[in-house]
Amino acid sequence: MTKMKDFKQRVFFLVVSILMNSAGNALTISANLGSAVWTASTVNLADWIHVPLGNTLFVYGIAVTLANQLFIGHFDRRRFFSNLLFIIPFSYLVQFIVVFWDWLGVPGLNQFWLVILDTIGIMMIAAAVSTYQRCNLLLHPNDDLSYILRFKFLHGSAILGQWTSYIPPVLVTIVSVIATGRIEAVGYGTILALTCQGAMMKWADKHVFPSLKHHVDFFISK
Repeated sequence: MTKMKDFKQRVFFLVVSILMNSAGNALTISANLGSAVWTASTVNLADWIHVPLGNTLFVYGIAVTLANQLFIGHFDRRRFFSNLLFIIPFSYLVQFIVVFWDWLGVPGLNQFWLVILDTIGIMMIAAAVSTYQRCNLLLHPNDDLSYILRFKFLHGSAILGQWTSYIPPVLVTIVSVIATGRIEAVGYGTILALTCQGAMMKWADKHVFPSLKHHVDFFISK
């Protein structure tokens, strides 16, 4: 495969993965049985500060992008703009697709179907993360944060990197719930994401778009 053909394939699957990630996150929000940790914290923060979900996701993404630069200890222009280029379409796609799922009547379904759809949403997120990590052109700032923590501070431990990166959204969720007296988007799906998303991603690496191989030449930082 020529370099140009390989690059075009990676761009195509990157676009697919952003759409898949947005649709999966939106589905878990619409089903309201629990979203992935970062998404759940954004929903609760948006509810607290009364700012549209898309804007909250975008500002949240900028904050994490800046934190990533602080953690790596120098300004990495390529990393900075890749984080921003990912979060801009993702943020507003999630807000738009939530409206679409709500219009289809997802929130009014019975509990059985909500559990099924919430599970599908978490699986879509895992498959999307697997896909755009293999493309390795742009990276969601939240995933980049766990990557930086893993290799810069935690001796390469994927588990510690993931769990440490969850500290900010968990704190945001707690403060938001205290402020509003309500808890949103936390439940079955959140537990599923915490316990199984890694395994889902590993499965997706081999079975979702198997022709797309890992490209490890972009986000490796010393």
